[in-house]
Amino acid sequence: MITKEDVQHIAHLARIELTPEEEERFQHDLSAILQFVEQLNQVDTTGIEPMTGGTHLEQITRMDAQINTDLEHRSAGLIEATSEKRGQMVSVKSVFE
Repeated sequence: MITKEDVQHIAHLARIELTPEEEERFQHDLSAILQFVEQLNQVDTTGIEPMTGGTHLEQITRMDAQINTDLEHRSAGLIEATSEKRGQMVSVKSVFE
């Protein structure tokens, strides 16, 4: 059973303020959760293979490679491709009035 002091300590760690009514409710709710977990601990799991994620899929990641970030040479082509420009800048519609 969770005590009110336990609830107050958890609330302090979480940096939240609880009213006395909330403390009482959380005391009941957290105790119920721990009782349910205790029931789960009593289940016979001999012969059951532990799961690590519920799937046999493997994580696929791309290689970390440097990309061409030299925008100075690429910007001329981008500016030329736009329909509206002012000098070396792209003209866009106003977002705010």
